Amino acid sequence: MSADPGLTGTPGDQPGVPALLLRSGRTSARSVKELVIRLLLQVAAYSTITISLGILFVLVRETIPFFAAVAPLEFLTGTDWTPLLEPRQFGVLPLVAGTLLVTLIAGLFVIPVGSLTALYMSEWASARFRRVLKPFLEILAGVPTVVYGYFALTVVTPALQIILPSTRVFNALAAGLVVGIMIIPTVASLSDDAMRAVPRALRDAAYGLGATRKEVALGVVFPSAFSGIMASYLLAISRAIGETMIVSMAAGSTATITVNPLESIQTITGFIVQVSLGDTPHGTTSYQTIFAVGLLLFAMTLLMNMVSIWIRDRFRDSY
Repeated sequence: MSADPGLTGTPGDQPGVPALLLRSGRTSARSVKELVIRLLLQVAAYSTITISLGILFVLVRETIPFFAAVAPLEFLTGTDWTPLLEPRQFGVLPLVAGTLLVTLIAGLFVIPVGSLTALYMSEWASARFRRVLKPFLEILAGVPTVVYGYFALTVVTPALQIILPSTRVFNALAAGLVVGIMIIPTVASLSDDAMRAVPRALRDAAYGLGATRKEVALGVVFPSAFSGIMASYLLAISRAIGETMIVSMAAGSTATITVNPLESIQTITGFIVQVSLGDTPHGTTSYQTIFAVGLLLFAMTLLMNMVSIWIRDRFRDSY
């Protein structure tokens, strides 16, 4: 009776039992490693959801007593905000108006500057210059916001007062401009990455048809990368809405509805800082306002992110 070749094996034939066991052990070890990696990735993914839900839970839990004392309609539609002074008024529209004014100024500054910077890095800058400019943008993104706040208060505001003498010491224009400077790296870096992801074949085809570099950049590259560019805009705007230190130091603490950027205003985050660092008793309605406006800010940011996803998908399908 001949031996089973699957058990013994010969050179060049099927592997024997030791070889099969070794291969099986390697496969099992690889499966365990893949399982561990998958579990770690799942934990990391679910932790972000858990943290977000935890933040939302805290905000809602502390906001419920506030809305038991203040009508939600009064909070959302009122135009007077004096929760720390008598008579106490809880209309949040002045804070929303101040936040949107600073965000608008920052957006009007950063969108053209960031887009042009990204276009230059992607289409005109040499590889050597790009290797120098890109790290400087990353450094700009890492500057502490309190430094930006002092820069707005000691450099930008005095310069504005020379150009526009009616500018107050605390004003929305200086805060908005410096917030725009802070988020330039967000727009420039992400937009540059989106433009460089455009296939080289599209550029070569346009050059083959006789297009100039400007026509290729503005007519081919920019539209093709517009989905990623728009995502960078909305991400930067979301960052501007939630900025704290710059607006609390440079914009002032006057809760008023105004379209004049030279006047003092107060944003949602600026008010949270004011109450958090003040002497407001814990558990009072005045103290609970920070959770109410925090929940409103959370909703605004969530809405901005949803709009960002919708616009990104829409333009991705278009181009």
